Amino acid sequence: MTRANILIAIAIAVISSSIWAFVNKPEQEPRWPTRIQGFSFSPFREWQSAIDHVLPTEEEIDADLALLANKTHAVRTYTQEGTLAEIPRLARKHGLNVTLGAWLTNDLERNDVEIETAIRVANENPKNVIRIIIGNEALLRGDLTPEQLIAYLDRMQESVEVPVSTAEPWHIWMKHPDLGEHVDYVATHMLPYWEGVEMAQSIDYIVKHMNMLKQKFPGKEVIIGEVGWPSNGRTRQLAVASPANEAIFLRRFLAKAEQEKYTYYVMEAFDQPWKQGSEGAVGAYWGVYDVNRQPKFPFTEPIVRIPEWRVLAGISAIIAIITFAFLLIDSTTLRTRGRSFLATIAFTASTGAVWIVYTYTRQYLNPTTILIGILMVIGMIGVVVVLLAEAHEWAEATWLSQWRRPFTPQHLEDDQLPMVSVQVPAYNEPPEMLIETLNALAQLDYPRYEVLVIDNNTKDPAVWQPVEAHCQKLGPRFLFFHVAPLAGFKAGALNFALEKTAPEAEILAVIDSDYIVTPDWLRDMAPQFAKPSLAIAQAPQDYRDDGENLFKAMCYAEYKGFFYIGMLTRNERNAIIQHGTMTMVRKSVLQEVGGWAEWCITEDAELGLKIFERGYEATYIPKTYGRGLMPDTFIDFKKQRFRWAYGAVQILRRHAKALLFGRKTSLTRGQRYHFVAGWIPWMADSLNMFFTVAALGWSTGMVYFPLQVDPPLVILSIMPLTLFVFKVGKMIYLYRTRVGATAGQTLASALAGLSLSHTISRAILLGFVTKDIPFFRTPKRAKRHALLQALQAAREEGLIMIALWLAAVCVVISQGSETADLMVWIMVLLVQSIPYLAAVIMSMISGFSKTEETFISSITAPPSATPEPESAA
Repeated sequence: MTRANILIAIAIAVISSSIWAFVNKPEQEPRWPTRIQGFSFSPFREWQSAIDHVLPTEEEIDADLALLANKTHAVRTYTQEGTLAEIPRLARKHGLNVTLGAWLTNDLERNDVEIETAIRVANENPKNVIRIIIGNEALLRGDLTPEQLIAYLDRMQESVEVPVSTAEPWHIWMKHPDLGEHVDYVATHMLPYWEGVEMAQSIDYIVKHMNMLKQKFPGKEVIIGEVGWPSNGRTRQLAVASPANEAIFLRRFLAKAEQEKYTYYVMEAFDQPWKQGSEGAVGAYWGVYDVNRQPKFPFTEPIVRIPEWRVLAGISAIIAIITFAFLLIDSTTLRTRGRSFLATIAFTASTGAVWIVYTYTRQYLNPTTILIGILMVIGMIGVVVVLLAEAHEWAEATWLSQWRRPFTPQHLEDDQLPMVSVQVPAYNEPPEMLIETLNALAQLDYPRYEVLVIDNNTKDPAVWQPVEAHCQKLGPRFLFFHVAPLAGFKAGALNFALEKTAPEAEILAVIDSDYIVTPDWLRDMAPQFAKPSLAIAQAPQDYRDDGENLFKAMCYAEYKGFFYIGMLTRNERNAIIQHGTMTMVRKSVLQEVGGWAEWCITEDAELGLKIFERGYEATYIPKTYGRGLMPDTFIDFKKQRFRWAYGAVQILRRHAKALLFGRKTSLTRGQRYHFVAGWIPWMADSLNMFFTVAALGWSTGMVYFPLQVDPPLVILSIMPLTLFVFKVGKMIYLYRTRVGATAGQTLASALAGLSLSHTISRAILLGFVTKDIPFFRTPKRAKRHALLQALQAAREEGLIMIALWLAAVCVVISQGSETADLMVWIMVLLVQSIPYLAAVIMSMISGFSKTEETFISSITAPPSATPEPESAA
């Protein structure tokens, strides 16, 4: 790295570390008391579960009580099942009092067993069983009616000598004040997290509602049966679950409780992973100690939100610097502003990735979460790679000090110009359109050229014979060949033309049958081949029918990005994509590499890569020399892009060793980078289909199993949203600044591009599992589909869109939308539907043949002049 790059990396690292330090500034909170009044006590280990009735042994219970003996005065239990009924006996030898619990459900027979066991245990341990709580939120869950619960309370009061109550949240006590007549004290749960209360307001919230209960039940002692805050799990409205928030809440509460003389039980002593099955992920994280019996936060020292932040900041800095260095390979012409931009993206991406992994690993891992974590890491790597590739193109399209390989016009005298063979493959093309193309070729201002028209496999003589006759009329330099049968589609036709090319021709020029070229095409481009190492000269594809209707105007806007942004940056590293029209190839090189590949449906791009592998050069001239016709319907637009994407996978599979590993090839690192990076967004589209299916499956689980299936963690949901926003921002910026597009053009391009996402995804996936899908010729001047037929072209996208919308609605109905993670997940579902919605909109637009001229003109302005890099100043 140069000195400037090192300084940039240091500056961004300092800023990044400063942000880490600021966010993790130590916060001084009240000290934890030497002993608290009580803990809610569930002595289950990680592999045990109250749901599955896998209970701790007496030895394990005893070990937990010994750990708590010098830290609390009492424990509260919840059930008398199995070994848990031994807690009072075991607690007695450690000097701990017990608030005895009996778990009540809608199983009345089981309730009788619980009640009788609680009576027996209380009477057997009169010295340390100081209270009894019958039922835990049984009314809140709806397991019992108030009358049933009152009957149990009366029965217990008649059988024991200690105070008896039930435990419910404050609002249940307020709703059923008659309960106060059947209890000896009021046991309430104060869990502001479940109410969505911001942590900073939570202590005042408790005080307020404790005062309400004291006023509602005068003469009754009001104790807090549960009070706590989770260290992990979903966010509820303003309540954020985190270790720091748990520590701050409890240390503040304990100070307030001492001041207010509250009797309380901290919820809870130890984390209970089994509760994820009944309360969702957050249920596992209410312990002061984790499942391994280690404290989760400091009791006396200042609280730091991420104690390991220095290590994480260091790791993210190392990853960012390596990434930044990789992005700067062969970027000598990138201005300081562009390098700073890339450094910022590298540090932001690495910091985000490190934080996501750290946050995810703070939860208890089981086979399900491990699998999700693996998939998350794979997806995160994919998102980061796409993000970096997009950022690199953004920087190089915006902040170059100069073009390294600008197009430099060359002038040769007529007798020095090479002979050019112009080749026009055609299949079943409208004869009047092809004749128009030939007439333009007849006007070329070039001394030595021939035109070969290869009509392959057209069956109707009425289609090809008028073209043959017109070639004869145009003179001897126009040669017409009707060949049937001829295999290999367009590549086969061009290989046939290669055999028929005049021996003295040095350069082959290929155009599609719908292109009208300008007279200066060959005179401007052919002199470039005076450089012996040059094998390809490429001009942009352009179109002349964008004013016909809104659909074509939108397609035209979408095409421009590739030819006026992507191809310019690729040309800097001699890595352009050769496309099969407006291209010129040195004949000897074409013969050297074996001609056009008939096995590949994108034979043009494959040929360009083969030529690069031999060490030859290409040049890109960002000037329009010919205009053709765009697909007439949305289904044709999709099929064209399907062919391009499917062909990309064919090429990648055939040339993987050269592209990925650089074996037996003259490809430079820059060429390999651009070919792979150029296809990465399409690969991401293919993975997006899996994400969509997973999102629908997850949402279904949230709807049918709301207590067991939480929305995905915000850190998982934020990744696709971030990438989507970044790509949209990049497109808007580059289209406005480099292409010179209007707001209408930019919107049209975005909609058209998004509408192809599903098509590209299918093409990429099929490309990896199949080898040969038939070539699809994009028809020109095809009969336009009716509206219903057009909508049929987007039936898959429409169904997926509806499924995503229904998933979002059902999630809102079943779980609401008031929490941050729910809101983010609903946003993910809706954003995920945008490409599918775009396809439906494009399909509908293509069903109409006419649009408002004023709107069309607003998005079909000709592209601006070739973008120039910013000056060094």
